[in-house]
Amino acid sequence: MRFARYERAGEARLTMFMDGELIDILDAVDATGGKFTEMAEKRAWFADMTSLIAAGPAAPEYLHTVENANVAHLALNDVRLLAPLDPGIILCSGENYWDHREEKPEVTAKEPEFFIKIPATGVIGPGDDIIWDKLVTQKLDYETELAIIIGKAGRHIPEDKAAEHIFGYTIMNDVTARDRQVKMRSDGTCQYALGPGKNFDSCAPLGPVIVTPEEIPDPQNLAISTLVNGELRQNNSTAKMIWGVAELVHYFSTFLTLQPGWVISTGTPGGTAWAADPELGGRPYERPDLVRANGYLQAGDQIVCRIEIIGELQNQVVVGQ
Repeated sequence: MRFARYERAGEARLTMFMDGELIDILDAVDATGGKFTEMAEKRAWFADMTSLIAAGPAAPEYLHTVENANVAHLALNDVRLLAPLDPGIILCSGENYWDHREEKPEVTAKEPEFFIKIPATGVIGPGDDIIWDKLVTQKLDYETELAIIIGKAGRHIPEDKAAEHIFGYTIMNDVTARDRQVKMRSDGTCQYALGPGKNFDSCAPLGPVIVTPEEIPDPQNLAISTLVNGELRQNNSTAKMIWGVAELVHYFSTFLTLQPGWVISTGTPGGTAWAADPELGGRPYERPDLVRANGYLQAGDQIVCRIEIIGELQNQVVVGQ
């Protein structure tokens, strides 16, 4: 199944996809009728995306029974999609593709890099503007990433049980302030500051949809790419992750009890603008399939983050504060 949120009369509403069109979930629930107490329970499931996720398998199973409800179908071009959820937290893994490691000044991690994005003002949706605040950064960069949506709470989750805790997948652009993230020392080594480098308004575009695992049986076999103004900047496969989806669910659950609606972002492949920045230790290497960036993002740049099956997440850079 494919879920999204869209704006209707100033409110966020849940929708599911049917044959390329959208059905408002609460409209479909209401159209089926039923006892008052039963309908109240079902409506509570679909009040927001986190409630749908927390309801467990019963919610998607119920939706299969209302797919043919007599409600209007909406054309995708006629609605404004929002970020598919407001995550409780975004747990991020860096240094997770070999080709991205090759373009960085130094790599020492023997386990997944662990940092957090704060979603309150960081998360934006498809079509929303990425705000470039020049008081924050002069070196704004893109990173297309596969994002895992946690479906069932758990701590110390074994890798072979990780799939049981995944509700679905979406796309995240881990927008980064490189000059806040990386500080070079006089000896050529660097120090990372992942707090300020990864957290600022509009730093976490998410979307456009959440796709459930029945449509993505193997999350380690998805094409992933980025276009900036139509130029192919990143081009890889999730098969090239160093630590896979199951390993990351296990890893983060070692520290925190994962909760429904939390997001784990899985790192980005090579092809970032960082590689073209010797001031921050960037190391370009030959990639005949890519157009290498000659600088960081600028006002007006159009970024398209693509992941096979999930779709495209598009955003534009604008100057603001």
